[in-house]
Order: sequence, then C-alpha cells, then structure tokens
Amino acid sequence: PMPVCHAQENVLQRVLQLPVVSSTCESLQRTYVSTKEAHPLMASVCDVYERGVQGASALAMWSMEPVVRRLEPQFAVANNLACRGLDHLEEKIPALQYPVDK
Repeated sequence: PMPVCHAQENVLQRVLQLPVVSSTCESLQRTYVSTKEAHPLMASVCDVYERGVQGASALAMWSMEPVVRRLEPQFAVANNLACRGLDHLEEKIPALQYPVDK
C-alpha cells in the first residue's frame, strides 16, 4: 500500500476529506441552514451560540499558542502515526471512500 500522508498533511484534514465524512458534514450543514431559515427563533438562538463559539475559539487559540509551539515535535509524531492508521483503515474499509447515501 502506498502511504498517502505527507509531512505537511494534517490527519484531521484527511478525515474531513473522506467522502463518507464530507457528505455527512454537508448534509448536517444543509439541515442546520434550512432549520435556521424555517424558524426565526431558532435562528436567533443559533446566531448567539455561533458568536459565542467564535469568541471562545479565538481565546482558546490565543492562550494555547505557546503550548502548541513547544509541543510541535510531539504533534508531528502523533500526526504521522494517525495518518498511518488512517492509511490502514482506508485500505481495510473501502466504504470510507463513498458518500453516506451509497
């Protein structure tokens, strides 16, 4: 089997690009958007939640940056191991390469 993981590649990006995962995410996104459009009260609640999550994410990234920089070599090793594991899963489970509806 040919290794697919490259040094600059992120295992999370690879997982999100799997057809089974990306089609599920697209379906959830469509449902979320249509629910917001159909229910104005739900839309206002969702908007408040989205703003809160964005603020929390920015704060978390800012506070974690020094730690992430120090742990970068360990993250690279863990990412490489995870990519190898994903290579193995993709080889053993062909269904990962198909959208959910298939």
